Amino acid sequence: MKDNFSGHAADYARFRPTYPQELIAHLARLAPARQLAWDCATGNGQVAGMLASFFDQVVATDISENQLKNAVQQPNISYRVEQAEQASLPDHAMDLVVVAQAVHWFDFDRFYQEVERVLKPDGLIAVIGYGLLSTHSSLDKVIRYFYSEVLEGYWDPERSYLDEGYRTIPFPFQEVELPQFSSSYTWTPEDLIGYLNTWSAVKHYEKQQGHNPVQLIEKQIREAFERETTTVIFNILTRAGKVHHS
Repeated sequence: MKDNFSGHAADYARFRPTYPQELIAHLARLAPARQLAWDCATGNGQVAGMLASFFDQVVATDISENQLKNAVQQPNISYRVEQAEQASLPDHAMDLVVVAQAVHWFDFDRFYQEVERVLKPDGLIAVIGYGLLSTHSSLDKVIRYFYSEVLEGYWDPERSYLDEGYRTIPFPFQEVELPQFSSSYTWTPEDLIGYLNTWSAVKHYEKQQGHNPVQLIEKQIREAFERETTTVIFNILTRAGKVHHS
């Protein structure tokens, strides 16, 4: 798995969108019990912190020690530096496994084997994420131009799974349909610029070109804002399922 995010863990914690409370509550309702949840590739522990309100214990793993240093601390969350495909978790113990904005980096086969090993017989796996944000049309144009033109060739190939709404990932589970969730925010130009700076393609561009591509569109962003703030919406991508039992 690539570690694209260690280098700017604090920015990541500050600017990345969060998931709606209703989504996490919904997943907790679908789980067979509320004893144990695994937040896999937890990053700064954002989802782990939300799960901690619903489950007795949350185990949260990530390959980046740096991200975990910035993580949400709660008494019923234990953090471990571990790969998704090799977790130190007991067999058939988990009520819920959640992967937020990360499954596209995994070795699918090995990870799904691990999920089958750790889930309880009726346990739930939920893969969640978000694609490109949307605002109003003039600002959307600038963001789309940046996303597909300026950063063309700088996105990791795995990014296409997000563009396809997680519909094209392998998902060998008995699918459970979820309602549509979204997160919306009131952002200033600074918030938007801060968020764009967390994009992995921006980091790749900077490394190769020696300058930050966000600066190339900063003026257009500010002009497209119209007011001091704007509403930003992230549609949440979800796939949920249960293990097939023969």
